Amino acid sequence: MSKISIRFFDDREVRAIWDDEYSKWWFSVLDIVAVLTDQDDYAKTRNYWKYLKAKLKKENNQLVSATTQLKLLAADGKKYKADVLDYDGIIALGKTFPGTKANRFIEWFTYSEESIDGKSKNKAYALFESSFIDNIEIGTVKGLQQIHAYLFGGLYDFAGQIRKKNIAKGGFQFAMAQYLSDTLKDIEAMPADTFDQIVDKYVEMNIAHPFMEGNGRSTRIWLDLMLKKELKKCVDWSKISKNDYHQAMIKSVTDSQLLKVRLENALTDDIHSREMFMKGVDYSYYYEEN
Repeated sequence: MSKISIRFFDDREVRAIWDDEYSKWWFSVLDIVAVLTDQDDYAKTRNYWKYLKAKLKKENNQLVSATTQLKLLAADGKKYKADVLDYDGIIALGKTFPGTKANRFIEWFTYSEESIDGKSKNKAYALFESSFIDNIEIGTVKGLQQIHAYLFGGLYDFAGQIRKKNIAKGGFQFAMAQYLSDTLKDIEAMPADTFDQIVDKYVEMNIAHPFMEGNGRSTRIWLDLMLKKELKKCVDWSKISKNDYHQAMIKSVTDSQLLKVRLENALTDDIHSREMFMKGVDYSYYYEEN
């Protein structure tokens, strides 16, 4: 019960915890209720769930008996027992709420696991406990290709392959494909001994954007592996909001200082924590959601 996940819907967190015995996720009921009622007040969310639970019990709805309690990490950093439901239970809970938001939530919840991103995210979770992670070349182009191939193998036919086409995003043109091979050699040759050097290398790799898709998710793992090797640190991505990250990355094309400040403020020495890795995966994939 130690694999932690934090998923997002409309910029709201939904905590989850992995059950090794039954090989499934359990999701926080209160987080789901807060999402579906658009409620920020914890007491009101708890009271609504209490009311709904009593109503469902009176109607002999099996959802109440399907609810169990597990310890989940709270905002104060401590773990408390909380009501949780599994995948099927969350779908059933969503159906008790009227309106288009509940329908949209169910569509998001059911689709995400089977999408390319959903499948890739599950591969990223597995990376922490695989022996493969110990064989990735740190800070090299090959190492980045290894990560990309692991995350997207079987999902994209170009997994791990350097792109041969030009791509742009938001009006920004990434490194031209015809010069990409030389560009990547130059980036690989960059030193990565200090924090500033590592971030500079990360910025240049982001500008190069070597793959057709999946660059951000791959390079953030690549960055963390360099930080772990050289500084015995990694990024606690939960400390950098989606908007702050995107702003810093856009600005880093001409000035990396803002990105360095945000990354440095989020550094942790908790580099062997499975929970930290899982949380990092969740945030990394959240950054890529439209």
